[in-house]
Amino acid sequence: MKSALSLARISYTQAIKRPTLLPLTSLGYRGLHHQPVLKKSSCNVNSSSTSSNPPMSFPCIDKMESRTLELDSGPEPSYDNIVTGYEKFEYPHPFLLDHGGILPKIDIAYETWGTLNTKKDNAILIHTGLSASSHARSHAKNTKPGWWENFIGPGAHIDTNKFFVICTNALGGCYGSTGPSSIDPADGERYATRFPIITVFDMIRAQFKLLDHLGIDKLHASVGSSMGGMQSIAAAKLFPDRVKRLISISACARSHPYSIALRHTQRQVLMADPNWNKGFYYKGIPPHVGMKLAREIATISYRSGPEWELRFGRKRSNENQSPALCPDFLIETYLDHQGERFCLQYDPNSLLYISKAMDMFDMSRSETEKLQRQRQHNLPKIEQILKHRQQLERPDEEDARIMAEACRSIIGTQSALEGKQEEKDMSTEPAEKKSRLTTLSSDPATQDLVDGMKGINMPTLVLGVQSDILFPVWQQKEIAECLRASGNNRVTYYELDAMFGHDTFLIDRVSVGGAIKGHLELLEDENV
Repeated sequence: MKSALSLARISYTQAIKRPTLLPLTSLGYRGLHHQPVLKKSSCNVNSSSTSSNPPMSFPCIDKMESRTLELDSGPEPSYDNIVTGYEKFEYPHPFLLDHGGILPKIDIAYETWGTLNTKKDNAILIHTGLSASSHARSHAKNTKPGWWENFIGPGAHIDTNKFFVICTNALGGCYGSTGPSSIDPADGERYATRFPIITVFDMIRAQFKLLDHLGIDKLHASVGSSMGGMQSIAAAKLFPDRVKRLISISACARSHPYSIALRHTQRQVLMADPNWNKGFYYKGIPPHVGMKLAREIATISYRSGPEWELRFGRKRSNENQSPALCPDFLIETYLDHQGERFCLQYDPNSLLYISKAMDMFDMSRSETEKLQRQRQHNLPKIEQILKHRQQLERPDEEDARIMAEACRSIIGTQSALEGKQEEKDMSTEPAEKKSRLTTLSSDPATQDLVDGMKGINMPTLVLGVQSDILFPVWQQKEIAECLRASGNNRVTYYELDAMFGHDTFLIDRVSVGGAIKGHLELLEDENV
């Protein structure tokens, strides 16, 4: 039998282990399924009265908490108003995605520079990286400098005196194109994580719907860096007769474990933020802490050690202060600043969806054929949707809600994972394990990639950077060598000895811009 003292000890132990919960109303609660916030223990604050050392201060944590309180009482971030002055192409028909999802309609935000000639054969399509908008260069409707401001313009490396330049916000983004933050016409609410999984190939198909709208049958060039380089390769594969030249900078032909691991970590950090709320945060506090930390992880992979050694070294922000656990070294303050600046400028759900699309990118024949089989399997859904729409009220009107209802009746409430599970049995080909390579060889996995690159026979420029740790130069070599092995004898490969890492394509105007200009302005008899 337990003594009274033992029972008292048990009660005390249980009491200190059981957190005190604040009522949701006192927390300014607005989200769905929000996690309760634990009440801070006062003993942590007053521990200096008994401790041999005073408690450490954490201004970085206080700052994030203050921002959370501000966001709780203020307006939510308006991601689609950060970039303005773009045009919007509306495709009012069901849009089938590679993994079986169907969007009732899509919008594609785009901006243009230069003039389309009478033959409509001088158009250059620029594909963006993960979080970039369509605003690649300033113009009358938006005079702010664009993300590729110094590369595009009259007499520039991408010369708008010669070319008609188009840049879009990728499908899945948040700067005007349809993405998770867009309104689902079925119920007037944002898609959030009801948005279906997308691929890089889906982004390309959406962009070519825009080209159809503009009356452009063939591009002078498809140009992209980072994820944009993936898109440029995908465009050349999907529409080889509509792409005259190809430029891929700091990209890959298939995502490899290191970059997948980095993006996975970013997504996990973001989704661990309680305010993410499984993607349904638009009426509450955005997951700004998770976004900040995800951006800091990403920034480490965007730049290089040599540059940071030169810029920051081991210098601290204040050499006269005692070391702290908050940002202390200059490199720490730099990462902290990058995270703070980004955390409310981009939709967290867009980051999740687009980074996942990058992970899944693989030009291997087995993978591209698998996606094609999935599309063929799901194409009848479009006919069913159109047929069902005819049976609904107001069939002669392009009513978004009616179309959304038709989509929902065909797709049902099946999750992306359930759909993927069903489609696994469609292939009769045996699944083979693929070895991971860093050089071109004759093994089955590499031959699979070579076979997947067949048909990309236009003049191609592949550009890599020696200090790039996110998309290392061996991945650029893999692109070039696979294209050559697949039959393309017009592949130019450049390797830059720049110290800016992956972001070199944004910074090195002379080397990167010079290579782009040379490839774009090849004489006709050299490439036809």
